[in-house]
Amino acid sequence: MELLLPILFLFVAFIYSSVGLGGGSSYTAIMAIMGVSYTMIPTTSLTLNLVVTFIGMINFWRNGHGRLNLIGPFLITSIPMAYLAGSLELPEFIFQIILISTLILVAVRIYVINGLTLSFQLSIGQKWVMIIGLGAVLGFIAGAVGIGGGIYLVPLIIMFGLGTAKEAAAAGAMFIWVNSLAGFLARYQAGTFDSEFILPLIVAVVIGGFGGSYFGSKKYESKTIQKIMGGVIIIAIVFLFREIL
Repeated sequence: MELLLPILFLFVAFIYSSVGLGGGSSYTAIMAIMGVSYTMIPTTSLTLNLVVTFIGMINFWRNGHGRLNLIGPFLITSIPMAYLAGSLELPEFIFQIILISTLILVAVRIYVINGLTLSFQLSIGQKWVMIIGLGAVLGFIAGAVGIGGGIYLVPLIIMFGLGTAKEAAAAGAMFIWVNSLAGFLARYQAGTFDSEFILPLIVAVVIGGFGGSYFGSKKYESKTIQKIMGGVIIIAIVFLFREIL
């Protein structure tokens, strides 16, 4: 596992950073499959999200895709909720339930929402209700299980006409980074950071993140390989269900 995890995470970081995401859903899924302690999973995923999305954030924003007025409102509720969730000592069973539910939604996002071309027009009031509510929910998920929430946020920004695909990717990268930082700080204070375990994984995602975000911000969008990673998430869901049952 010492050698396999860094190789897998390098691949994940490359794919997810190419579309402005951190890869937290797949890091979490892979660690669940590998039997990593549930207390370590969120802290590790949040740390790796910080590294990958920082690289992606720089590349996407440097290429003119960033909009502070797009991402700023989502952070109003997400930051405090990410910190709150990171401070909670959840029982393993509750953690597993939240994680399974989150991974199921990720699979739906990859295999269903990814292929939809729906668009909605919201009033100003409706947009603010959506932004505040979505920010709070995704912030809590980030702090609780280590999934930064960008994988949900990016398609919703496009679907509701709030920004272009590249602007959504830039917003997703910043959203994940900020909420991962809030959740990480709470978990670091709780003493769940294992540098010996995490450092080799950081090296791997730095390499993958630089490559993926460079090509994603300038050259291509990756959807097919996300579906492959969705298969990893489905396997993790099956493993988690077996543990619970």
